[in-house]
Amino acid sequence: MSAKTVAAGLVLLLAAACTGQTPPRALPGQTSAGGPPVCAEPPRGTPPAAETPTTIDVVEQAYLCILSQYYSGPTLDARTLLNAGFLAFTQELNRSGHDLAEATMPALSGDRAADWAAFEKLYRRLTDLLPQDTKLHERLADTTLQAVVDSLDDNHARWAHGMRRAPSAYDDEQYGLGFRPSLGPQVGGNPGAALPPLFVTSVLGGAAESAGLRPGDIIESVNGSAPFVGKDVTPAAITALYPRYPQASPVRLRVLRQDTGRRREVTLKPGLFQPDPAAMQTVTTARLGDGIAHVRLRGFGPDAADRVLKAISRLKTGGELTGLVMDLRGNGGGSPVEVNRLLGAFAHGKVTAYQCAPDGVCDTMRTDDGVALLGLPFVVLTDRGCASACEHFSAAVKDLGLGKLVGTRSAGAVSGPAQPYLLRNNTMLSFPSKHHLAPNREVIDRVGVAPDLYVPATPEDVAAGRDAALAKALTLLPGGRAS
Repeated sequence: MSAKTVAAGLVLLLAAACTGQTPPRALPGQTSAGGPPVCAEPPRGTPPAAETPTTIDVVEQAYLCILSQYYSGPTLDARTLLNAGFLAFTQELNRSGHDLAEATMPALSGDRAADWAAFEKLYRRLTDLLPQDTKLHERLADTTLQAVVDSLDDNHARWAHGMRRAPSAYDDEQYGLGFRPSLGPQVGGNPGAALPPLFVTSVLGGAAESAGLRPGDIIESVNGSAPFVGKDVTPAAITALYPRYPQASPVRLRVLRQDTGRRREVTLKPGLFQPDPAAMQTVTTARLGDGIAHVRLRGFGPDAADRVLKAISRLKTGGELTGLVMDLRGNGGGSPVEVNRLLGAFAHGKVTAYQCAPDGVCDTMRTDDGVALLGLPFVVLTDRGCASACEHFSAAVKDLGLGKLVGTRSAGAVSGPAQPYLLRNNTMLSFPSKHHLAPNREVIDRVGVAPDLYVPATPEDVAAGRDAALAKALTLLPGGRAS
């Protein structure tokens, strides 16, 4: 079959993409007459229907969606996607004990339609040779699609699937081991950013509380593996500390208690637990020193800016404020709209970031000048848990000279705002169509935002209940004092 014939067939079959049972055959970006594109945004206000098994047709839809809408999709060598998918497919064959002599990558020419046709033809032929094991076929398709997305090597490209809520879970319950470690789950995407040692920063409840873990405990091994070999992190060891339902395998830790020098082995079984409500609030506040507002914001979710501003207003009822510490440690990001709104409380008429296409054409993001200026000097606390929209905020504060950053470098996970797309099996594919630049047009993705004053958390400080970064921040503000 010629490439021309294949392309024609793809165009004809696109008409049912995302809406019917026919596979979404199309060249990237094309649509049916009056029908939806291959990349369909999820309907607003309506949750997706129940997830159905992944098939090669779903993999095709994701492939076409990436080539059509991803940041570098129009110029991307599509062979990188197919090579990654086929590699993962053969690895899963091997793991399952069903490797096939015929499982050899077809020759690819660089013609996107023809290469997909060759890939799909081989995939279907190989899976027809396998036992009629539904779970095996689902694993192969899942693995292939995940590898295609992972090959983009983009921290805002994700395929959300298999996400289930634990049965009988209440809204205020979490699933996991019950503690926060000093390294986040995103460390695998930027392993050079991780520094030893790995330690417990807070205990939330659940298995960790039952096992007697304490803040400051140093984790020397996870399931028998050292979290660091020299200064190189072991990403799999860190990932094991963040189980998601229905993952239920116990996690074995060797822990060092610093004040006693005692080492012990603990086994934590993932499960539901109810954390301290204060530790989970999006915004928490305290009045420190002589009129310093300490406001901790855990994420830039809906209404985050207004919640921060209302919290500051409430603190003013206790007397005049002389400064503000914005604590963004552990803030995983959220909406750029909320970032621009909160920045509007500190400056007007300023560029906060650029969202740029591959050709260099950029959309300019600006402060929300409808927000009243606070008129307070402020310091921002950052760490490696400050990611995405949090880095948008931090970079703007630094580039615009609005305040000082204290703590450690941010995560470097801010490639660009991700747009979600609903796939035909009711799973969600998301990735950016534009990339983020800070106000001075510098790239902060992968790099992170460097603090003005480097004050890392140490296990010794955490164990003793000391907050060195906050103490340093207070010395930079009028009316502040180390506490």
